[in-house]
Amino acid sequence: MSTHVETARRLLSAAAVRERAHQMLALAEAGGLAEWAVDLSRLEAAADLTAETVCANYPDLKVPFHARWRMFVADGRDLWAEADKPSDPMELGRAAFDLVIPSVLLDAGAGPTWRYADAATGVTVGRSEGLGIASLRMFEAGAMSSDPGDPMKADALEQVTAAGVAQHFQVRDDNPMVGLEGRAELLRSLGRAVGRPAALFDIMVKHAEGGKLPAPTILRVLLEALGPIWPGRLSLDGQPLGDCWKHPAVDGYVPLHKLSQWMSYSLIEPLQWAGVEVTDIDGLTGLAEYRNGGLFVDMGVLTVKDPADADRAHAVDSPLVVGWRSLTVALLDRLAPMVRERLGLTAAEFPLARVLEGGSWAAGRRIAKQKRADGGPPIAVISDGTVF
Repeated sequence: MSTHVETARRLLSAAAVRERAHQMLALAEAGGLAEWAVDLSRLEAAADLTAETVCANYPDLKVPFHARWRMFVADGRDLWAEADKPSDPMELGRAAFDLVIPSVLLDAGAGPTWRYADAATGVTVGRSEGLGIASLRMFEAGAMSSDPGDPMKADALEQVTAAGVAQHFQVRDDNPMVGLEGRAELLRSLGRAVGRPAALFDIMVKHAEGGKLPAPTILRVLLEALGPIWPGRLSLDGQPLGDCWKHPAVDGYVPLHKLSQWMSYSLIEPLQWAGVEVTDIDGLTGLAEYRNGGLFVDMGVLTVKDPADADRAHAVDSPLVVGWRSLTVALLDRLAPMVRERLGLTAAEFPLARVLEGGSWAAGRRIAKQKRADGGPPIAVISDGTVF
């Protein structure tokens, strides 16, 4: 195996994301990043806010995993629980993969003004919750199925168009969504790469040994299968590297794999429904996205060195954004034990997937609403609909 092939395989892992993130944080602590300053003393306040948010959202501290399934709830109704879905555990797992994998790919930031009005519940909602409900309704309508009589499958993804996504997501001139064509092309690329997402369910079940499957293996299967779907990304000896970037302060690549890890967290429950025990969930990392990252900026843990950077939009491959996202992963590892200490829980009782859900993501949204009228992130990122 060539050195480049070995490097590519290494980069397609959660361990590589974590290793590089902590290297980036060490550089920031030493003043070695041109774009960011870090003040770790401010983590105490960030942990206070996060623990307080956990208690407010889940007074019994029974926090579910951070996963797409949390976004299929409207006005207290679990819309996936209400859906007409298979009763056989294996077929249920396949249907769940067919829904949640496209749904995660559709979850990149929609912009501050887009909203989805759900006729069945009367709820109107934007951002991730709106995207979640809209994608579920699109799936239920059979828009991803080759057979109108069997809507709950996604075997016709190559036929998805931007116009079709716009219709199901209620996109209009007065209800715009960023990255619409990027989302549709991601679904088409997913169809070309794997056919039906349910195929990945069967692959992961086969990887389980003694009925157990490590969460990092979920991510590896996804990264190897979905590598070709990401547009305009780096590759190494023909191996697509996905959500992996260059940064001038480090030698080599900065892997992040945000959407793929979000997807990995979201596939844990369908595998559990099918009787697979998912282990080493903390082998995945925190998510390098603007809610978690925004928490650290808004709480003063991270500060842009050039104040003008806070007032301009930045490309996803810019050193400022790559550094911000990588620092976010490392800081979440620092934050998690502090939150557990405040809640009186162990790492086994409150893994990172619960810290994120309870949690840092919600706290990031909460402080954003307090600081900005639109509740948007503290740093504007130019999105093509495939990163955040």
